[in-house]
Amino acid sequence: MKTVLDWSAYADAGMGDAYADIPKHGGDFAKAIAVCINSRRCEDETAKGVMCPSYRVTGDPALSTGGRVRLLKAALNAELAEAALAEPELARAMDLCVACKGCKRECENNVDMALIKSEYMAQQARRRGFGVRARLFAGLPRWLHRHRTLARWLIRRRNRNPWLARLSERLLGITATVPLPEPSSAPFTAGAPASAPGAAEAAETERPELVLLVDTFARHFEPDIARDALRLLQVAGYRVHVATPAATDPEPTRPLCCGRTYLAQGMVEQAAAEARRMLAALLPHARAGRWIIGLEPSCLLGLRDDYLALGLGESARELAERCLLLEEFLAKEIMAKRLQLPLRPAGASVPDAASAKVLVHGHCHQKAVGGMKPVRRVLKLVPDLDFDLLDTGCCGMAGTFGLEREHAGLSRQMAALALLPELQAEPGAEVIANGFSCRQQIRAHSSRRPRHLAQLLADALAPPTP
Repeated sequence: MKTVLDWSAYADAGMGDAYADIPKHGGDFAKAIAVCINSRRCEDETAKGVMCPSYRVTGDPALSTGGRVRLLKAALNAELAEAALAEPELARAMDLCVACKGCKRECENNVDMALIKSEYMAQQARRRGFGVRARLFAGLPRWLHRHRTLARWLIRRRNRNPWLARLSERLLGITATVPLPEPSSAPFTAGAPASAPGAAEAAETERPELVLLVDTFARHFEPDIARDALRLLQVAGYRVHVATPAATDPEPTRPLCCGRTYLAQGMVEQAAAEARRMLAALLPHARAGRWIIGLEPSCLLGLRDDYLALGLGESARELAERCLLLEEFLAKEIMAKRLQLPLRPAGASVPDAASAKVLVHGHCHQKAVGGMKPVRRVLKLVPDLDFDLLDTGCCGMAGTFGLEREHAGLSRQMAALALLPELQAEPGAEVIANGFSCRQQIRAHSSRRPRHLAQLLADALAPPTP
């Protein structure tokens, strides 16, 4: 079989190991699957962490990482491997993988089932093409750029009219039971060039220059997150550039997009095209020594992780080495003793909230790279802040998974495993969730209105002295 993604990183995996059980078809892709050692740790229902959300809900071993590996191996050992990949049992197992990336951290051999699923979906698309819903979800960044006002009107009408929601469920397979996120009436714009301290002060403090990568979701749905992050970094004394397309970009007015929406639907070629736009825009910044700062875990970590499998060469690795989530960068600067943020004690701006606790739910991809320790370090900057980092597994929304008719029920069950009970136990607490899909899931199934870490920190900034 001819693979779509670049699996050369696994070229030496299992070589010389008689017990590696590498399938006979699939080349390096088969080796990426065979790194699983069948320990069944992913089937431990008592284990803490993320993996495997669909297994934890159903108890079906086929829906664990190891179960999917066993089915994939059987398919790739078949005489007609490409046909075997379409077998119903395997198709179901891969369909119910939410690409949480928990296995990439929690599995002993770091099986990357999320990336394996992208290859699987691309292989399936060769046989049957892409459906209307997949094209709609994948093309969201383009729809919002070209037709944001129309999209906002349609989504608002659909959310407020049950019969329209049922019609979209029947025609497009988008569940009528969950509201769709509504685009903002005022999306984020870069505005004037970023400000920072004078050159002499910047040189004295040796603060690095930054590039803020505003993702599609922050730009069009929750622009206050990007505005607060920009203000936060500028108040801390950093010179911040907002990422914009390269001068040579064939679509210079269309904002940059990481390509996550395409990759999540198995549209690898389209994802790679977006990645090349991103590389053209950001690589000069990376080579100049600037840090690329992201707000949405799935987007920023796509640059750091998935881009390495898109066949983009060494330039993708160069960029990956300069990409950090906001909390990772702030924690790094705390360790370097460069971060200076004038933060008021918790509740100082809202007296009635002085005793309220903050509950933090981490995005699965954020957890997969150990991103919760930086969150803890950053939150400790806020005086008197009482916070808990929740061990809540996957929220279940998982991009568009929770919006899909056939998956909405399972998605709700994932949220009910730990996340929703934890929130119900602390009804007065503020909720912080850096993942866009996590915030949408919480809003859909509770009365809570979660915010991003950048918003909490921006609210805690002391007012400027006269």
